[in-house]
Amino acid sequence: MDDSNPTIAGDRRLSLPQVTLCAASSVNLAATIRALEACMAQIDFAQVLLFTDSASIAKAPPVPAPIKLVHVAPMLSSAAYSSFILKGLADHVVSSHCLVVQWDGHVIDAGRWSAEFLDYDYVGASWPQFGDGHDVGNGGFSLRSRRLLEACRSPDFAAHHPEDLAIGRTNRPLLEAKGMRFAPREVADRFAAERAGDPDRSFGYHGVFLMPRVLGAEGFWTAYASLDERSSLKPDFADLLRAVFGGARGARRALAMIGRRLGDATIGRRFRRVNKPGKNRESLCIPSGNGD
Repeated sequence: MDDSNPTIAGDRRLSLPQVTLCAASSVNLAATIRALEACMAQIDFAQVLLFTDSASIAKAPPVPAPIKLVHVAPMLSSAAYSSFILKGLADHVVSSHCLVVQWDGHVIDAGRWSAEFLDYDYVGASWPQFGDGHDVGNGGFSLRSRRLLEACRSPDFAAHHPEDLAIGRTNRPLLEAKGMRFAPREVADRFAAERAGDPDRSFGYHGVFLMPRVLGAEGFWTAYASLDERSSLKPDFADLLRAVFGGARGARRALAMIGRRLGDATIGRRFRRVNKPGKNRESLCIPSGNGD
């Protein structure tokens, strides 16, 4: 199999008329579109919606059918992304559930779907760092009910960034008091892998650090080469570099990654210097990645 293709599983197709596939971003749109296509390659959804702004989409590759482009205000920070997901997404979802994806995650194998997932209002990869039972879950590849989307807009919901922590931890008692059901860890780990779970067993995944394992070195490189915002790679850069080095044209590509990393760091230092108190803040604007 050509591992540059983001579709991993075989010829299974799944019909999910009760689920709308959604992605929202003003950065990394080429990779975001590829993530949507990877999901669409195996599953028929009620709708497929890509939320972005007109300036960003003008620089992106063509959006293929059946993806519906929805123009929204620019999301030039991860906090702006969180605000849209918590307060704006409900306006556009008419099905009972939506599957939220980001550029660094998608469906792995539709054959691992379980109808049980739809019994819950929120399902996302579990968080291994929390041991208090409020450990579900990651929003970057998550299934949410429409009634949960509406509950997140209620006046008593304490909205903040990151949006998945706002849902899964800060406001979980409030949401459960309203009747919302969070998937238990065991179900969440069958649904998706991230820092916990196993992508060889889960329906989908989220996290750039898992992309070489899921897509192969070539598939990861295809996604990486299209990125215009790379800050989310920083914590796992060494592991990603090793994965690329072990693939085709590995040394050349690894050097290219190092060069881009150094360039990004230089721009970041310039941004911080320009934006010191008392400096002119109009000189440079760097969008942050959508960071669940």
